[in-house]
Amino acid sequence: MFAEFEGSRRTIGDVDVVYHGGLYHLFHLVLPNHDYIAHAVSTDGINWRRVNNALFIADPGSWDDLMLWTMHVSADPYRPGRWRMFYTGLSRREQGRIQRIGMAVSEDLYHWRKAPVHWVDNRGPHDPPLVMEARQKGTFQKASRHHAPYDSTSCFPLEADGRYYESSLDEGRSWVSFRDPFYYYDGRRGWLIASGRVKHGPVIRRGCVAVMEEVEPNRFEARPTWHHPGLYDDIEVPNLMQIEGEYYLIGSIREDAKIRYWHTDRLGNPWRSYYDNVLMPRGNYAGRVCRDAKGWLFWCFYTTNTEDRTTNNLLPAPKRLVRTPEGLLRVTSYEGFDTWVLQHLDTRCVCSLKEGTGQQFCRVEDHTWELKSEAGFQAFVFDHPVDHFRLRAHMRLKGKGKCGLVFRVDPQTHDGYYLSLDLMKGVAQLRRWQTGAPGSGERMMQFHELQSGNWYTDTRGEAHVQLLAFGSYLELSIDGRIILSLADQTFQQGVVGFALESAHLQLRDVELTSMRSPRQHDDQLVSGTPKQE
Repeated sequence: MFAEFEGSRRTIGDVDVVYHGGLYHLFHLVLPNHDYIAHAVSTDGINWRRVNNALFIADPGSWDDLMLWTMHVSADPYRPGRWRMFYTGLSRREQGRIQRIGMAVSEDLYHWRKAPVHWVDNRGPHDPPLVMEARQKGTFQKASRHHAPYDSTSCFPLEADGRYYESSLDEGRSWVSFRDPFYYYDGRRGWLIASGRVKHGPVIRRGCVAVMEEVEPNRFEARPTWHHPGLYDDIEVPNLMQIEGEYYLIGSIREDAKIRYWHTDRLGNPWRSYYDNVLMPRGNYAGRVCRDAKGWLFWCFYTTNTEDRTTNNLLPAPKRLVRTPEGLLRVTSYEGFDTWVLQHLDTRCVCSLKEGTGQQFCRVEDHTWELKSEAGFQAFVFDHPVDHFRLRAHMRLKGKGKCGLVFRVDPQTHDGYYLSLDLMKGVAQLRRWQTGAPGSGERMMQFHELQSGNWYTDTRGEAHVQLLAFGSYLELSIDGRIILSLADQTFQQGVVGFALESAHLQLRDVELTSMRSPRQHDDQLVSGTPKQE
């Protein structure tokens, strides 16, 4: 996993990834300062090597001299071989209260040049200080013709258009949302979307997807919003993509720290929701999409603190993004993990974790297991501890008991991870149980809810389960769909197995593989040993 150095005050923020020439190029924010956009490269999407930073805040007095926020990198459709980075900038003079969008260009993805500044009159009587100063100096102008390096009209930075969106400090919340650009080209027309806010309705329900059309190369004109759900304060880090003729809009929502999506059959038509439009569970944020040689990939950072999101973040491996026959979007486990497999472990040697209550048995015959525990909690675990592993099995619950998985459990203290699976209702809950210091009273019992998720299935009571523990990254898939995706580094090693409470469980196709450690070092493919693996 990719993160900053252990002990560093910095952490990774919003990400964007481009696949080009067999390399994944990661561009990411660095929190909490937001003073540059970092750049790293990878051959597999898991191990990363830092290279020169892509972009820095500008000199004092510039429109982007305070902070740089979310960016998007894409090929320039008008200049083959050239790349454009649209990024969010904030100024010191306005104390970061007005967000704008700038552009930089590159021929190789490593060296970037910012577009010259040309203010465009779209704000009316409520000009921010930077525009007022431009007017007074006589440098305020409509976008004008430029030659090298842009060879076309340009109009940067872009600002929220007051005809359609909140654009001044005396509207809404006294700061202007106009950030997180994403460029989409459909082969004929180019669109730049961003996180904006409409001018009407309850103040904390105005979040929308702001839209600009590229009417000439590098010149954009504002259009009315495509999507205003009427629910959210902002729709952050929007993405636009088309799969099999359907358009999908993906956005991150601060209210519940989840990533959601909407769909439509034609741009300009209303965006609709499915019964389940949550793409990633809580803690995963600022999702971005890209295409590689095998299809669509989904990236985001994970944070352990959903209230803050400015410390201890990391970039997990990507997820493969797929469309179901019914049209729903799903994230599935990244096939790149296959190259990290060390060996297949023997799954025939199984033992109970503790003394049982009532009747219990464990029978293993060929590729089928029968597990039963009449009363109380019991876990049947493999007899060899593992650290990094992938467990696969088809689980079928017989009767009305409870079942789940345990992993990285200490056989003596039973401290470790406990994963409850309700195969009837489709609910997964991951918990961390550990023993506190002796003599600490009730604090000796340390119980933490880590993440929960839901799924729907036509085959109640059974599911194909995949559990991945790769460094601090933990991932659960049910019937191929990722349900849980998180990081926790409390437990590094222990036994793994299946848990029952008054249940009879049938298993088949049980497969346990050990994996190489993902720990990263200076002499490998990243900048240093991260706090989280």
